Amino acid sequence: MDAIEVEGLKRRYTKGFEAVRGVSFSVREGEIFALLGTNGAGKTSTVELLEGLARPSGGEVKVLGFDPFSERSAVRPRTGVMLQEGGFPSELTVTETIRMWAGCTSDARPIGEVLAQVGLSDRRAGVRVKQLSGGERRRLDLAMALVGHPEVLFLDEPTTGMDPEGRRDTWELVRELRRAGTTVLLTTHYLEEAEELADRLAIMRAGRIVTAGTPEQVVAERPSSIRFTLPDGLAPQHLPQSLPAAALREGGRVEIRTPHLQEALTDLLLWARESGVELPGLHARTATLEEVFLEIAQRPEEEDGDAGDGRGPGGTARDTDGTAPGEMEVERV
Repeated sequence: MDAIEVEGLKRRYTKGFEAVRGVSFSVREGEIFALLGTNGAGKTSTVELLEGLARPSGGEVKVLGFDPFSERSAVRPRTGVMLQEGGFPSELTVTETIRMWAGCTSDARPIGEVLAQVGLSDRRAGVRVKQLSGGERRRLDLAMALVGHPEVLFLDEPTTGMDPEGRRDTWELVRELRRAGTTVLLTTHYLEEAEELADRLAIMRAGRIVTAGTPEQVVAERPSSIRFTLPDGLAPQHLPQSLPAAALREGGRVEIRTPHLQEALTDLLLWARESGVELPGLHARTATLEEVFLEIAQRPEEEDGDAGDGRGPGGTARDTDGTAPGEMEVERV
């Protein structure tokens, strides 16, 4: 069953600027869904509509079966929201801030329990908000979102400002929430965070979803790479014909891109053994989410074509010729 359903969602601002242009996706119950995109892609504008903070200019949103804007009273008690910035009174202590928020929340959890969950118990509980580090403020923002036993949790850049340990602790907390049945929708600029946490994700650009699916599906849209250096006297044209065309990179490095990594690597290694050739610096790996993200961010908007949605693999995120800037493709003859 879907906890969040979005169909043809649009959001226009003054002077006709359309920040969200017909977005469609769904988030299943108990799923972690990541919404990615560069600054200005429309992520926050989309999430604000899901949170019921504004009325859509077009399309439809359902959270737990209700319209989060017009049926806010039915949705708000069952959701938790972590904004990019909390904006809490700086003179209040951590405990006082949580107590204030709990007083506005139905069926609020015990304050000590929430603070312990986000790592702000003991000596930090009595510290004023203005004395917290950036990472500690994000922990406080998260605590506020968890006070009311949320069934759906919205996390907008949840680990910004946290040190590596704090980030890892937050990741584990989010996983625990999922195991307990909480549905999580998060936005993040940390692509490793999306790969670590998300069951599925969507990448937005210019108000549209360009590609979507599981992290593995999205990454599979780009070919894997094999890199090595050929010994003097050998050129890429001497490689076996079964391999895809190679590209010459700076420093004499050779790169082969292929959607069939195991087959291509096997052919290359068998050829090297039979030919008595060593391949210094041999390195093989699948594509990364960062490569997909950067490619989408950098390519012309007109190449996006039909947008994907969050229900399946979505559109493509592949270069038209398979090469990267600064590379020269070498055909074997």
